[in-house]
Amino acid sequence: MIGAGVPVPLRDGGHVPYANFDYAASAPCLEAVQEAVTRALPYYSSVHRGAGYASQVTTGAYEDARATVRSFIGAWRRAAVVFTRNTTDSMNLLAHAVPAGTSVVVFETEHHASLLPWRRAVRLPAPATPAEAVSAADRALRSCPIGPRLLVVTAASNVTGELWPIGELARVAHRNGARIAVDAAQLVPHRPLDMTALGLDYVAFSGHKLYAPFGAGVLAGRADWLRAAEPYLKGGGASASVGATTRWAASAEQRHEAGSPNVLGAVALAAACEALSPSWADVAAREEALVRRLRTGLAALPHVRDLSLWDGGAPRVGIVSFTVDGWNARDVALTLSEEHGIGVRDGRFCAHPFVRHLAGGDTAVRASLGIGTSEGDVDRLLTALAGLTGR
Repeated sequence: MIGAGVPVPLRDGGHVPYANFDYAASAPCLEAVQEAVTRALPYYSSVHRGAGYASQVTTGAYEDARATVRSFIGAWRRAAVVFTRNTTDSMNLLAHAVPAGTSVVVFETEHHASLLPWRRAVRLPAPATPAEAVSAADRALRSCPIGPRLLVVTAASNVTGELWPIGELARVAHRNGARIAVDAAQLVPHRPLDMTALGLDYVAFSGHKLYAPFGAGVLAGRADWLRAAEPYLKGGGASASVGATTRWAASAEQRHEAGSPNVLGAVALAAACEALSPSWADVAAREEALVRRLRTGLAALPHVRDLSLWDGGAPRVGIVSFTVDGWNARDVALTLSEEHGIGVRDGRFCAHPFVRHLAGGDTAVRASLGIGTSEGDVDRLLTALAGLTGR
């Protein structure tokens, strides 16, 4: 991990190794990612239309990255894999591509990237259980007008880390003649994803949350809507022929990747996928132990309230949000940073309706873990939070 243990200043003038609990916002860079980018840089050149050797090498690296991503998420062979800037860009691209009149069903618990882009959406309230989420989606889809339908849902909440029953939701969507789009931004840094086995039509995620902070994202899935839509951005690469009229590129990838692509972002993203794929069992087991340690410690602090949508034992990735009695979330975050060298997130995490639902209209603090988090980091956070009592 690049930057592991980097010293940060404290208010008293001292320095301590940084304890990063903000992985859910942006994860640090893996050494393997840095190395892949360094190897690619000497041959960095134009993509797809250059005859020179460097251009051929760069084009090969870019398309190899697409193949790596397809394998990483278990996409079927003919699925479109479009490189974007991030998950927000991916969801807005999908919203641009859905056929006119598409009815979209989305839960208010979503990140704004999945909540806001749709022209015509039914917002469902926060479900009390995973089973209620499935039944609510079923009822809503059955009630939609005749025509294209799309269910949009997260795989893992960016507020609580709780895992959503995306396989069951996919089956419900298909039973109702709908498609399902999954925001996997918070899942893929922590758990494997097989979109073919789960029956997912679209998956979106970001490189900067996957230890590849070079500004690339992905929208993967069924190509027909993407091929039928006008280009998301119009320009070079998206066009097959330009004259009195314009004929757009036939493939979904070309049509929606106009302009010079972010080659290094794609290379970085693929390198992160390759680095994580062999180690999922170890990553998951270690993370689950750290989350148990953190949540057990929080439960012992009477002035701290751990936020959950469902039963506290519901499976989750390494994300825990909480409030502290008598403290504004911003003040908690600043105190942890300035006095203890601990980085957390505060606010509503681009999920305003959901955090209001959980925190009674207030803001919250989010501690998110990653592969660089240690038991010592968790204990340091718990000690710091315990010290807030009575201040």
